[in-house]
Amino acid sequence: MRFALLGDHPDGIDMALALAQTGRHQILAFTTALSEEVQRGLGAPARRIGDVEEVLADPAIEAVLVASRTDQRPAHLRRALQSERHVLCVHPPDQSPEIAYEAAMLRNDTGHILLPLLPEATHPAIRRLAEFVCRKENNRPPVGAFRLLQMERGVPDEILDGIDLPGHKPAFPGWDILRTIGGEIQEVSAFAEAEELREGEPVLLAGRFQEGGLFQVSLVPRQQSPRWCLSVLGSMGRVELCFPQGWNGPAILDWRDADGEPHEEYWQHGDPWPVLIEAFEQTLSPSPSGAEEGSERKTYRLSWQDAIRALELDDAARRGVEKRRSTLLEYPEATEEVGFKGTMTLLGCSLLWSVLLLLILSVWWPKLGFLIVPLIVIFLGLQLLRYLLPRQREK
Repeated sequence: MRFALLGDHPDGIDMALALAQTGRHQILAFTTALSEEVQRGLGAPARRIGDVEEVLADPAIEAVLVASRTDQRPAHLRRALQSERHVLCVHPPDQSPEIAYEAAMLRNDTGHILLPLLPEATHPAIRRLAEFVCRKENNRPPVGAFRLLQMERGVPDEILDGIDLPGHKPAFPGWDILRTIGGEIQEVSAFAEAEELREGEPVLLAGRFQEGGLFQVSLVPRQQSPRWCLSVLGSMGRVELCFPQGWNGPAILDWRDADGEPHEEYWQHGDPWPVLIEAFEQTLSPSPSGAEEGSERKTYRLSWQDAIRALELDDAARRGVEKRRSTLLEYPEATEEVGFKGTMTLLGCSLLWSVLLLLILSVWWPKLGFLIVPLIVIFLGLQLLRYLLPRQREK
């Protein structure tokens, strides 16, 4: 597939290099100045085109990798989707979830692929840790029923994305990791020293998962050396995962079995980009139904919903710091039945007000009272549509 690179975000450059090195994808254009080493890695056909509109007007380009600056990223994401191309976007796409909602609607209109670049949760050690979180009674992991997920993260520089930009709403890292291990987050709260997020100050996050279990996160910037540890506490024990050199470095997993015997698992340097490429290609050409059921190899699942959830949780955490209170998140199902019920509720309320208004006006114009019965009949007739129209089968 032939693609273009918009911007020079490090994640976007790494993804572009990984795509070009596969031999299955070819970059045709990039919009910002890149080093000679990066240009050699991208290959000969790649050329610089400063105008984004000119890049998107090229019919040979099939996919767009949005890696623009924070202030330009929402506009470039919108234009890439409107040009009806497959889109890969650096996270976060914007400061608030609104652009993510709009992007999802544009994706539904065009039918093209839209995926975020969330590399951290692709580490095999993270997915191995997620196996210790099992809520089924007949399939308990060695540490027992899941109770608490703890994460401590320290970095030499700033840890919140965009915290150093004036007037910018910073983003919190690690939501994809929490959701990969514990599932959807139902409630979240955040604490800082002041009622606003500041540079160089630690942040504490806490909350609970929708399917049960709690989490606690410590984000500490400006440390002498990077450190990242995750712990899963169960009813019968504890398992700990440490990244001594940061998330993309070596990983060590320690845990004990039911007999108290210690176990240790080790991973070398993690490379997330082949995993993301595999997820992208799997979305491009999904395997037939049931083809993967007998396979031992599990493909990493990625969707735009992951970016939406992260932005929603960012928004909730920022409110928690400002208001000093927790936020309860609700995830309503977007189905035809739910949409029908919502529409009928709106029409029912409108009908009540209309009947009341007609009763009042009928004192002066009695003929208006005869409209009440037809309105009620029409509303009841609409209720029958739910039983007359065939329901869509659940997938």
